[in-house]
Amino acid sequence: MSDTKNYLNDVLDKFTQIAKRAILFYPFQTQETIQLLNYSENATFLVKNTITGEKYILRVGRPGYHTKEEIEGEIAWIKSIDELSTITVSLPIKAENGQYIQEITDENNTYYCTLFTFLEGKAPDENDESALIDQFEILGEITAKLHEHSIKFRDRLRNIKRLTWNYDTILGSNPKWGKWQNGLGMTQDRLALFEKVSEKIFTRLKNFGNGPDRFGLIHSDLRLANLLIDGDNIKVIDFDDCGFGYYLYDLATSLSFIEHKPYVPALIDAWIKGYQKIRPLSNVEKEEIPTFIMMRRLQLIAWIGSRDNETTRQLGSKYTEDTDLLAFKYLQNTII
Repeated sequence: MSDTKNYLNDVLDKFTQIAKRAILFYPFQTQETIQLLNYSENATFLVKNTITGEKYILRVGRPGYHTKEEIEGEIAWIKSIDELSTITVSLPIKAENGQYIQEITDENNTYYCTLFTFLEGKAPDENDESALIDQFEILGEITAKLHEHSIKFRDRLRNIKRLTWNYDTILGSNPKWGKWQNGLGMTQDRLALFEKVSEKIFTRLKNFGNGPDRFGLIHSDLRLANLLIDGDNIKVIDFDDCGFGYYLYDLATSLSFIEHKPYVPALIDAWIKGYQKIRPLSNVEKEEIPTFIMMRRLQLIAWIGSRDNETTRQLGSKYTEDTDLLAFKYLQNTII
């Protein structure tokens, strides 16, 4: 355990060194403090100017996770959302060299770094059920607006380079976050159970189809940590994993890590209510919501098993174990 802890500390130290180099591209940050906020796929830092008090968010990309072209695609979509919708997002900031993305090379690794505006607000509290239900209605409305934007400007956005989130890249032969079979807490019985779930997901998605009304550019990681509550508004941050996927997958990602909570059916109902204020959902789509929730759940099992950060250590094998009941219900066509 100590060796693992030391390795993680070394990784975080390296990201901090890169962050200090990256901030030099922004001369207005002559007096600043840098504080690590989060480390998962990338390292995210709070940058604060000690003179003006202004705050920013600096993201240091993990080498090899995204190409520069993919990050440029993310930035293009964020700017489009800000320009052409009412959704509040964190905006990229150009450095003195006129670029949004700064390249830092260290030990033959390239780190892509981007500075973003800081947004006030706090993440929803998963332990406050009543507030969460109200917030999911608002989130449903915001998600529908995001999808309407994706559909309306499909021709403008279709050529940006982003990941595709489908069965193959989530659970299949080319999983971006690793194989769910390598998750923590796996047993032979559990592997067999989850394999049946995976097979059912494959079949149902094939029948569901990926037509333009169901599949397009999505945020794909609208979990609670990527939402900021500010009064009656919900602001959306961290488009790092945005890509082309099923629109309903955005609902599943909103339930990340809490899929097994007893209040989830109420959250889904609230989300649908909000979503349908902007965009209709057919009965076929509503019936398929459990499929997307289970696909996301298995994807997160893979993520926990293949990553080492504070979140994965907290969740551990219990997250896998807590999936059993969800899996049985899904196979029995019981509402999650």
